[in-house]
Amino acid sequence: MSQPLLFVVILVFDRHDDVTACLESLAESDYENKKIILLDGGLSIDAIDAIRRDYPYLQVIPLADNLGYAGNNNIGIKAALEQGAEWVLVLNDDTVLDGKCLSILMQAGEQDSGTGIVGPMVYHFAEKNVIQSAGGLLGKYWYSSHIGQNELDQGQFSSVRRVDWVSGCSILVRREVIEQVGILDPNYFLYWEEAEFCLRAQEAGWKVIHVPQAKLWHKGVQRDYQPKPYVTYYVTRNHLFTLSKHHAPVIAWVYTLFQIFRSLISWTIKRRWQFKREHRDAMWQGLIDFLRHRRGPMPSRSGT
Repeated sequence: MSQPLLFVVILVFDRHDDVTACLESLAESDYENKKIILLDGGLSIDAIDAIRRDYPYLQVIPLADNLGYAGNNNIGIKAALEQGAEWVLVLNDDTVLDGKCLSILMQAGEQDSGTGIVGPMVYHFAEKNVIQSAGGLLGKYWYSSHIGQNELDQGQFSSVRRVDWVSGCSILVRREVIEQVGILDPNYFLYWEEAEFCLRAQEAGWKVIHVPQAKLWHKGVQRDYQPKPYVTYYVTRNHLFTLSKHHAPVIAWVYTLFQIFRSLISWTIKRRWQFKREHRDAMWQGLIDFLRHRRGPMPSRSGT
């Protein structure tokens, strides 16, 4: 198979050990026609010097401001397209790839010219054979969930198949998709942007597929992961933003608003949910900010 030019875009802030492990796995990849862009959001000078020394072929782009997952990665995506990328892989810095992951992803994408977005099988890093995401599902209620999450991989996902979205920790995108539907929506700042991007691509006629033979391990969102209130804020606001932006059916609005108000009430009146009070406040603020059309980073008053 010919090897189209692949650009890997990695956003990193202060996790030197994580990004080093990620870069080591990329160095061992059997896919040769690739270039790597590192978006530096705050690594120390010593860390950057060490990375430049060990991986001299890297392109490092300093980030002047924190524009969130979408805005920061868009800088790398634009740079990749300007340099002739045929495919762009947006990759989290806390991932480790199997040596054949890239070649399998690229082969699956190239087999069908209608395929626009490709995602691998994502496993929990601490549990090597336990699935974190086998693609994403929205369903009739437009409720975002990871397929197969926390299931032991016993071959239940054995074939390439279409999905609603793929995990943002590793999302491979064909150049023509970006040229047609645009980049990640910076209004999201954090969370839901990968699902919205996949929706946009599918509305334009592109296929989104999950490739279980391509394996990757992600250190984030383990079984015992407890999201902070700021996550609740962004998930609430951006979920509603997505419903509005893509003209979701009434049943999705009814279901989503019911879940929001049920949570708000439970976290207010039930003693066993008292520890959720900060999440309640963040959810309420997310709802209010959606109604106010407030996008971008969370206001500081919402807390973290």
